[in-house]
Amino acid sequence: MKLTIATRKSQLALWQSEYIKECLLKAHPHLEIVLEGFKTKGDVLLDSPLAKIGGKGLFTKELEESMLRKEAHLAVHSLKDVPSFFPQGLVLAAISKREEVNDAFLSQYYTHLQDLPKGAKVGTTSLRRRMQLLALRPDLNIISLRGNINSRLEKLKAKEFDAIILAFAGIKRLGLEKQIKFVKKFELDEMIPAASQGALGIESIDDEQILSLLKCLNDENAFIETHIERDFIKTLEGGCQVPIGINAKLSGDDIQIQAIVGLPDASKILKEKKIIKKQDYLNAGELLAKEMIAKGAKEILKEAESMI
Repeated sequence: MKLTIATRKSQLALWQSEYIKECLLKAHPHLEIVLEGFKTKGDVLLDSPLAKIGGKGLFTKELEESMLRKEAHLAVHSLKDVPSFFPQGLVLAAISKREEVNDAFLSQYYTHLQDLPKGAKVGTTSLRRRMQLLALRPDLNIISLRGNINSRLEKLKAKEFDAIILAFAGIKRLGLEKQIKFVKKFELDEMIPAASQGALGIESIDDEQILSLLKCLNDENAFIETHIERDFIKTLEGGCQVPIGINAKLSGDDIQIQAIVGLPDASKILKEKKIIKKQDYLNAGELLAKEMIAKGAKEILKEAESMI
């Protein structure tokens, strides 16, 4: 049987698709698996912040359309780029074992965020990161940084920025730590990641045979953690257009959840941290979101939208 994986053409997207291909071939050596490259709107429209041009669904739409046209059977996404709702005929088939979820500070000259000089130029497109950076260092000059991971690193090397912030998972997957002099992971208490950061989501056509083949990719821990995180986002009705961070970390029978919402300039921030039992994970994200809504989260997010 032949399977076609629809993929973006960036180095990280190709790595992710190749990784899933290898995992599938280990479990099903008889399969023939090919990669089909597509360019998405998110790869083409590099001049504007994501929040202004439609959010992270821009990275998945063309891949989804290729599956609906029956040109591909599945697509591998960074799960944090995947909206909560899927087009009819497509499903989230599996979530693979999670990489480290932390954000990372990268610089050629400074060892850590606190070492940056006053007014230093820090690159990130994420409103979530912007908010948390300004909460830690209100004096920083936060500048929008789009493009794939390699082009972002080139801008840092070209001294366009004093530092940039990226997800550590992408740096690690591509083995890029050695290219930059200082790479330091943020603690989760310093910077709460995006929902599903570090996890790969495998989206596929809703076909029993395909879904049965993809079952081997599913990781229980990643599934539970990202279920909580995605439910939280869904209940708040917030995507990357507003500053929201949420992380669930499973350890033994306990799950620690940390969440943050606020304004891009960090002038208002609402933060929560709690520990629940693993058995209670199913509606934990929704319940936490409702607790934060009762404390004014919706009003804050509405205000955040008006600031973009």
